[in-house]
Amino acid sequence: MPIPTYQDAMLPVLRALTGPDAISRRALAELMSEHFNLTADERAKLLPSGKAPVILSRVGWALSYMKQAGVVSSPKRGWYVLTDRGREILKSGLPKLDAAYLQRYPEFMEFRARSKPNAGEEENEATSPASTVASLALTPEEALEEAYGRLRRDLESELLDTVKTVTPQFFERLVIDLLVQMGYGGSREEAARAVGKSGDGGIDGVIDEDRLGLDVIYIQAKRWEGSVGRPEIQKFAGALQGQRAKKGIFITTSYFTKDAEDYAQRIESRIVLIDGRRLASLMFDANVGVSPRGAYTVKSIDGDYFEEA
Repeated sequence: MPIPTYQDAMLPVLRALTGPDAISRRALAELMSEHFNLTADERAKLLPSGKAPVILSRVGWALSYMKQAGVVSSPKRGWYVLTDRGREILKSGLPKLDAAYLQRYPEFMEFRARSKPNAGEEENEATSPASTVASLALTPEEALEEAYGRLRRDLESELLDTVKTVTPQFFERLVIDLLVQMGYGGSREEAARAVGKSGDGGIDGVIDEDRLGLDVIYIQAKRWEGSVGRPEIQKFAGALQGQRAKKGIFITTSYFTKDAEDYAQRIESRIVLIDGRRLASLMFDANVGVSPRGAYTVKSIDGDYFEEA
């Protein structure tokens, strides 16, 4: 069974709180993992940010919404108990509990009103709580991360298309800029002097692995459209052997064949293959060829701050 949405988790969470004692959010997430028969991989699956398990996030949002509706209460941070209103819901035999149902409670509607993007915005089918909350399978946090992921994928695709249009000389400089931003090569000037200086077949440049120059990495940078096959990797590996080098990076704007990837894994020299997609992703992370337009910080309540001494 797939990981439940935060709304699908509401009623099972409510049923799990029928005992006399408060239960922690993490314990409830474990109970929901059992209830929905989640596999080990599903239980371990993290949010795109990598900061929390998906099931823990969804149970947390289910509890948050039910708390706003007065269905559950929290006697202390991270622990929950059933309220009289929650018991009434369970006694009614309600088959499904979701955000649309919670809108019958004034406390929840007040919460929704407070959380609307624009308090004066006229409601319509696209902006009403019934359509925005009840129909969402993702938690707000997940929806934000998914939107960010779409923006990132679109920009990386556009970035790669742009890189494919530059000259080979510019592409080599771009590669050095990227590696310097990632911590290789010391200063930009030192790294730049290494580009194209080796003159050895199959090698486009050399860069220090660290700022002290304790080891070097040989670079092959190809702005290609077609696939890069095993012969090109063999040529690069041979050039490394000629330099008595064991580390190299082969970067291309296209992609590597399976045969090329397998060969790079088998040989003694350590050759890292970076295709166009990974190149765009690395450039995005290092802010090479892109610039930040805006930043959004997701915050949560600092429970420690409100702890009484």
